[in-house]
Amino acid sequence: MRYLPLTDADRSAMLETIGADSIDALFVDVPVEARLDGPIHGLPNHATEMAVERHMRMLSKKNLAAADAPFFLGCGAYRHHVPASVDHLIQRGEFLTAYTPYQPEIAQGTLQMLFEFQTQVARLFGCDVANASMYDGSTACWEAIGMAGRVTKRSKAVLSSGLHPHYVSVAKTMAKYTGDTLDIAAPELVAETDADRVIAAIDGETSCVVVQYPDILGRVADLSAIAEAAHAAGALLIAVVTEPVALGMLKSPGEMGADIVVGEGQSIGVGLQFGGPYVGLFACQEKFVRQMPGRLCGETRDSDGKRGFVLTLSTREQHIRREKATSNICTNSGLCALAFSIHMTLLGEKGLRGLAGINHAKAVAAAGVLSAIPGVELVTPTFFNEFTLKLPKAARPVVRALADKGILGGVSLGRLYPDDGSIEHGLVVAVTETVSDEDIQAFAKALAEELA
Repeated sequence: MRYLPLTDADRSAMLETIGADSIDALFVDVPVEARLDGPIHGLPNHATEMAVERHMRMLSKKNLAAADAPFFLGCGAYRHHVPASVDHLIQRGEFLTAYTPYQPEIAQGTLQMLFEFQTQVARLFGCDVANASMYDGSTACWEAIGMAGRVTKRSKAVLSSGLHPHYVSVAKTMAKYTGDTLDIAAPELVAETDADRVIAAIDGETSCVVVQYPDILGRVADLSAIAEAAHAAGALLIAVVTEPVALGMLKSPGEMGADIVVGEGQSIGVGLQFGGPYVGLFACQEKFVRQMPGRLCGETRDSDGKRGFVLTLSTREQHIRREKATSNICTNSGLCALAFSIHMTLLGEKGLRGLAGINHAKAVAAAGVLSAIPGVELVTPTFFNEFTLKLPKAARPVVRALADKGILGGVSLGRLYPDDGSIEHGLVVAVTETVSDEDIQAFAKALAEELA
């Protein structure tokens, strides 16, 4: 039975107070075609619990799970090995039952964990300070663009063509309501990034330049020239990192002049989880900290001189700032941030560098095998663990055919950019430590057969 705590009299009193004639009046802003006029088509009105479980199991069997097949998918979500100890530790009662610290100083354990998390992210990104996390990488990216606008008092953002299209989509959605102008372009299947186009687009109205590192095709580029050009024009450089494991081997964006570095932390400690929940990473240089969204935990000393942790900065709208808030993101991804921090702690600097080395070596080996297939061209000679192949025909049907053979063989650019036929032959392949030599050989054999 449904839980309906309100009586008809209660509802009438509430409607009268807010000046609405009926409950339907509350939904006038929702287009008629988007409203349901009855039960959802195809779903029964009711079913037994056992029947629902049976039906859901049948549906789940249609999935090809990442652990059950050679897996080469990437483009912002990566399969890495997460030690069993991570899951064990995040389920300890003091972590699992803790929620966002509304009375923060009471939750010393939570604050200390977030403090450690912030320290790890700041060091990883090469920045002075990091916040306690965002929802995910795409929303962190937009928040960085908004932050740059507040810092520079400008409203034009130049986005590299190598920025993940989902991140671009989020930025376009938000820009419709903020009035920001986005200079965007689609990527080309070439080895070089569009650094020259980005630099040429910077002018006196530019608030920021947004560059992904490594980018959507897997290309790795020195960001120093873009940073110099942005700073010369009074703009900020925002670097987006969707694969943080790469920073175990690559120079950090902060070291190359990035003012704000954001990204997706899923690769470390967080499983694929059907696309979420994930954890957004956000860091910046200290001089911009007052404009940083989210919350920041700090270390202090109490009146007895004992070490303690406090909520140092909180710009969320639910606190006292209300309409003056720098962000409407209400909380941090606490549990996923905890998993990230535990996994990072278990790895340590040496372990992260070792993991990065394994990823790169396996990717280089896979690129060599796959690009040796007749008709297949390696587009990205410089990469970390993700690279782009150009196939002799459209990649999207090839990916489907490989999936039918039990191989998850990369992400087709035709799927990411369905309206751009010039790159439909592109296939983005990610290779992590979870991929075996047998997986690579199976992928190569199936791809060769499909292209023959």
